[in-house]
Amino acid sequence: MSNTAFPLIHVEEINSTNSYLSALCEKQEVADFTVVLSEFQSEGRGQRGNSWESDPHRNLTFSYVLHPYFIDVHHQFLLSEIASLAVKDTLSVYTNDISIKWPNDIYWKDKKICGMLIENNLTNTCINWSVNGIGININQETFHSSAPNPVSLKQITGKEYQPRDILNRFIEQLMEYYDMLRNGENRKVDRLYRHSLFHREGFHTYKDKIGIFKAKITDIEPNGRIVLTDQSGNGKRYMFKEVEYIL
Repeated sequence: MSNTAFPLIHVEEINSTNSYLSALCEKQEVADFTVVLSEFQSEGRGQRGNSWESDPHRNLTFSYVLHPYFIDVHHQFLLSEIASLAVKDTLSVYTNDISIKWPNDIYWKDKKICGMLIENNLTNTCINWSVNGIGININQETFHSSAPNPVSLKQITGKEYQPRDILNRFIEQLMEYYDMLRNGENRKVDRLYRHSLFHREGFHTYKDKIGIFKAKITDIEPNGRIVLTDQSGNGKRYMFKEVEYIL
């Protein structure tokens, strides 16, 4: 593969790459695709306020920044879609059965191999910048936290990988998807995202504030809301954290 050129800030240990990069954007102009790569994050964060477990030097923990001035704030979920697709495409080079678990976890079969946390800085209808922190399990062989279903690429394939090679491939894929958004190919990105979803076909088990139910995914709205249709044909719409998969 080609050596993708992008600005890289490499630090041994940091509290959070997202926090570091966001603070940098507050102080100065930071180029698109600037990456902060850390060997260890003491306060790595994920969705729902979770922490991200990662042994030093074994995985990929990084953040990157974009300045998507051409995307309306109401369509900011597109940034989550292209990041998810770029990770999926990257990992699919090394193994099969990679999918996107709504909104942006990356799964191998029914196990989580990657999580991300996107934080957008907004002004009225404009996105000033978008910082996305990503953790991909690459070479970790044992997980110690209470996370229910982690898996690494090495656990799947039995092979050791160079995390930087995977980072380069990811940024290359991300650039391609970002160009699609620049060119107004939003609907194509939407279609690719929906086609890549975990449990995209058939009825599966979910849980909301009312209880457990079976439903199928029938749509993802532009704001990222998922539409689930239960076995009685009733459609339910959920934003992030309002519904969870029962695996």
